[in-house]
Amino acid sequence: MIKRERPPLSTMVLDIFISIHIYLATTAQNNDWTTTQTTMISTTTTRVPFTTTCRHEAAKSEARRRRRTLGGMKSTNDDDDSFLTKKMSSSRLPPRRRRRRRRQTSVASSNNESRYGACWPGTATPTPEELSLELGNGNVKKISLLGSTGSIGTQTLDIVEEHPDKFECVAFACGRNIELAAKQIEKFQPQMVSVQDGNDVSKLKEILKANGYNGPMPELVDGNDGMCAVAAHKDCEAVVTGIVGCAGLPPTVAAINAKKNICLANKETLIAGGPAIVPLAVKNGVKILPADSEHSALFQCMQGLPPGALRRIILTASGGAFRDFELAEMQRMAEQEPEKLHAKATTHPNWDMGAKITCDSATLMNKALEVIEAHYLYGTSYDNIDVVIHPQSIIHSMVETADSSVLAQLGWPDMRLPILYTMSWPQRVNCSEQTWPRLDFIKMGDLTFKEPDVNKYPSLTMGYAAGRFGGTMTGVFSAANEQAVAMFLEKKIGYFDIYKTIDMAMEAHKNDLILDPSLDDIVACDLWARQNVLDNVNAGKLSAKVPA
Repeated sequence: MIKRERPPLSTMVLDIFISIHIYLATTAQNNDWTTTQTTMISTTTTRVPFTTTCRHEAAKSEARRRRRTLGGMKSTNDDDDSFLTKKMSSSRLPPRRRRRRRRQTSVASSNNESRYGACWPGTATPTPEELSLELGNGNVKKISLLGSTGSIGTQTLDIVEEHPDKFECVAFACGRNIELAAKQIEKFQPQMVSVQDGNDVSKLKEILKANGYNGPMPELVDGNDGMCAVAAHKDCEAVVTGIVGCAGLPPTVAAINAKKNICLANKETLIAGGPAIVPLAVKNGVKILPADSEHSALFQCMQGLPPGALRRIILTASGGAFRDFELAEMQRMAEQEPEKLHAKATTHPNWDMGAKITCDSATLMNKALEVIEAHYLYGTSYDNIDVVIHPQSIIHSMVETADSSVLAQLGWPDMRLPILYTMSWPQRVNCSEQTWPRLDFIKMGDLTFKEPDVNKYPSLTMGYAAGRFGGTMTGVFSAANEQAVAMFLEKKIGYFDIYKTIDMAMEAHKNDLILDPSLDDIVACDLWARQNVLDNVNAGKLSAKVPA
């Protein structure tokens, strides 16, 4: 491999040099156009590679020492040339070399993080007009709701029901649970309702008639066009997006084009769709308001920060099922007790959640995805997004300002609060202490924190690598994980195979990476990643023991 010398630069100048020269390219004998450097772990069942990009103080010190002593960086040439199996010299500033793709549709880089802009670039300050517009006393905010029968949807409607003087649901889209949708129509009387399947329109009418409903009949629509019509409804001011997966992308785009603010509860909107969604939202002057607990915490902490004041984002994680396990013990279980490892991965120590979310918490994949989402929301460099294990889950996330102050948002774990804040922002709504219990610091007890073990949680470092590549790589990362977890839950692959299948999909996608994808490109790459995982599993490329 050819050694490329760099002039001795300060850390800040080096970072700027790397990020603004994403179009420079050099040729080399192999086809690997990136030098995202990696390390690897080995289990007793499989070799699990991953990119070491998680930020830790020791690694930063080592990076600074290398820059002082070497004045430049040297590429490695390992026998294994995969995306996630090269040695790593530092955690946040890996050597990056630019190579030209064979098809010159775009030039790929291992760091495209400044390419797409941000929804809230370092500050979240409302306008004077937004601050003066108080809810209540005749001022009712009208919303549309995507996914009314799901968890986010039902909690959103609970808020509307509790505060009818402040919120009104004028339109909603539901899935196949039309019995629940009928009850929602009877209670909230929306102007428009979209069902997933056109055959359910007549069934919904029959259920309403059988229930004796004599209120105003909403306009009934269906399918993707119906969801888009709900999202762009003429009377709504904001859209709560609670539809899971890439199915939520088209109606989100429709809402943005109609200049409706987005109360975002769909991860794929930014993780997969960020390269298309963020520039579109900025262009249309649309505000994307985060409705999940971690990003809402960051958003609340950032209120009123002046430009340039945000230094660092700190995402908290419960640590999941394996937070108190050593990697060696997990490896032993994977070899000798795969059934026990499977059962543990699907049991959360704090909450009773769905199997997929619980497994993502066990692998810390949920936090890797949140790192990417935080970058698209706030424009913070991946170098300045940290993750810390906080088992009590009372501090939902933190921000560090330029003067080293740290601001945190605390509260009992309750998804209703971030949903409410996206709906009421920038106002605060007075809530009942019976239904919204106040935080008791005495009952709360001790708060503890520890550094995540990147050997035990390779998903974190893979997520940082995917985020730096940008484009369609983040969507492939997310979709491959969804498919891998689904197959793990079906006991078709082992626990550590989750990481390996994601690695294989990302490696295979390198030469087809699209830096500025369309919506169709994003959906196509999502489907491709899922099929890639299926193909690799069916081809027998994984060797881990599978639970009986």
